[in-house]
Amino acid sequence: MGVRLGVLALQGDVSEHIRGFERALRDAGIPDGTVVPVRRPSDLGGLCGIAIPGGESTTISRLIEKNGLFDPLAHFDGGVFATCAGMVLAATRVDDPRVRPLGLIEMTVRRNAFGRQRESFEADIPVSGLDRPYRAYFIRAPVATGVGPGVEVLARVDEGIVAVRKGKHVALSFHPELGEDTRVHGIFLEGLGILE
Repeated sequence: MGVRLGVLALQGDVSEHIRGFERALRDAGIPDGTVVPVRRPSDLGGLCGIAIPGGESTTISRLIEKNGLFDPLAHFDGGVFATCAGMVLAATRVDDPRVRPLGLIEMTVRRNAFGRQRESFEADIPVSGLDRPYRAYFIRAPVATGVGPGVEVLARVDEGIVAVRKGKHVALSFHPELGEDTRVHGIFLEGLGILE
């Protein structure tokens, strides 16, 4: 079976993530890879990785429970590419009791760390492993305020940690699916063993 990736399709920027993964696979020389939406536990079968997209983390958390996806995602064998709200959900501790985090990466996350929607911004930030700064889009973004052992910090700004990696999982407080640069996707694909 070829490379098969999924995007959690309950709420948020799902189509952008599907296009982002498709672009990353083409850039990696894997044009026959497939990207599918995930709405129920059975959709996870055969996936080597899944994106948990940005959106409203409280809403996505509620929909994960409603669709019976909490345990399947918390014990998913593949890698998780968690962005913005996805970073909140991937954490072990969150500053909002309305969110039940999946506990995929040992870290404490603060929601909306940069303020409201009008405080959204984009910036060139250094990311560990990349040869030049990465254009990052922050939209009501979270930050990690602390990480556990074995969690690699890939990027940080004054407000806190904005990119981490743990095993197959990558969590970002910004939105790589909104740009054309697939280098951060490449870090995730490397962790899955798809790229060298």
